[in-house]
Amino acid sequence: MDKFGDNIKKILLAGIGTVAVTAEKSKEILDEMVKKGELTVEQGKVLNQELKHNIKKTVKEKVNVSVKPSSPEELSELLDQMTPEQLAQLKEQIQKMEEKQTVAAEEESSNSETKEQESKSEEKKDQDE
Repeated sequence: MDKFGDNIKKILLAGIGTVAVTAEKSKEILDEMVKKGELTVEQGKVLNQELKHNIKKTVKEKVNVSVKPSSPEELSELLDQMTPEQLAQLKEQIQKMEEKQTVAAEEESSNSETKEQESKSEEKKDQDE
């Protein structure tokens, strides 16, 4: 469990570090451009804010931490850490899965009944002949 938590922590810190380094580098590049007179200070600030926003947006879209509990205890800990919105989404997913399983079970039951009827029908034909 400790290794699992440490790995998640390392992944999150790596993502945060990447964002921080990228923001610092972009600021350095913008500062150089301002020094060269290619951009005004105000334009540099606006561009830097846009870059930071785009980086954060990209990280949110691209960085996806997937947690797979390997024991009931780990699952319980994950559930305790979930927000009410996340729990509601999880409940919806569980309900959809249960509905799919119910439909699949009904179809399987219907198919097996049809096969039994066909089998009985064939047996009756064989007896009649």
